[in-house]
Amino acid sequence: MPPANPCAIPAAERLIVALDLPEPAAARALVERIGDAARFYKIGMELCMSPGFFELLDWLRGQGKKVFVDLKFFDIPETVARAVRALSERGAQFCTVHGNQAIMQAAAGAKAHGLKVLAVTALTSLDRGDLEDLGFQCDVETLVLSRARRALAAGCDGVVSSGLEVARLRAEAPRELIVVTPGIRPLDNREVADQKRVMTPTRALQAGADYLVVGRPIRDAADPRAAALAIQAEIAAALG
Repeated sequence: MPPANPCAIPAAERLIVALDLPEPAAARALVERIGDAARFYKIGMELCMSPGFFELLDWLRGQGKKVFVDLKFFDIPETVARAVRALSERGAQFCTVHGNQAIMQAAAGAKAHGLKVLAVTALTSLDRGDLEDLGFQCDVETLVLSRARRALAAGCDGVVSSGLEVARLRAEAPRELIVVTPGIRPLDNREVADQKRVMTPTRALQAGADYLVVGRPIRDAADPRAAALAIQAEIAAALG
C-alpha cells in the first residue's frame, strides 16, 4: 500500500492524461471522447507550438478539468520567474521547471494562486548510457534523489520522477513532496518507444507515486474513454 497522503488526493484525480497532440482541436476532441473518465490533463511543448495553447488551457478549466502545464521552464532565473508568475494567472495546477538551484528557487518564489512547481529529475527517455553521455557520474537513483533534495530546498512543491526511483525517493524524502510519475504503461500496453524507464499504474502507486501521467495507452486506444476507465479502476484497486 502507498503511504498515507496528507493531501488526500481523490483517486479519480490521480490519473493525468497527456494531451500529446499536434493542435488544440485534436486535444479537445480527445477530452470530449474521454468525458468524465478523467479529471486532470497535461499540455506540453507540442501543443505550445500551435496557435490556441492558452485558449485550450482556459477551455479545460472551463470544463472543470485540472491542468498540468509541462513546459520544463529553463532560462535565466528572472525569465523563469516571470513565466511562472504569468502562468499562475491562468488557473493551472502544476507546472514543471528544469535547471539549477537558482532557476528552481526563482520558479518557486514566483508561483501564486495555487500553482505548484514540480522539478524535473531525470527524463524517462534517459537510461544509464544517456546520463554518462551527459556527464553525470552517478546512477539514475542517485541523480533523482539529489535533484529531489535540491528541489525541496529551493521551495518546489514536488518532482517528476520515473516510478523506478519513487520507492527510494519516498524512503528518503519528506512525504509532503508531490511525486508525479510519467512513463506509465498498463500490463496490456507494454510498448515503450522513446520511454526507457516505465512502470505499471499499480506498481507506481505502491511505490508511492501521487499522480500518474498516461499518454499513448489512452490517446492511441480504439476507445480512449474505456482505456481511461480501465486505468482508473486499476488505480482504485491499487489504493485499496
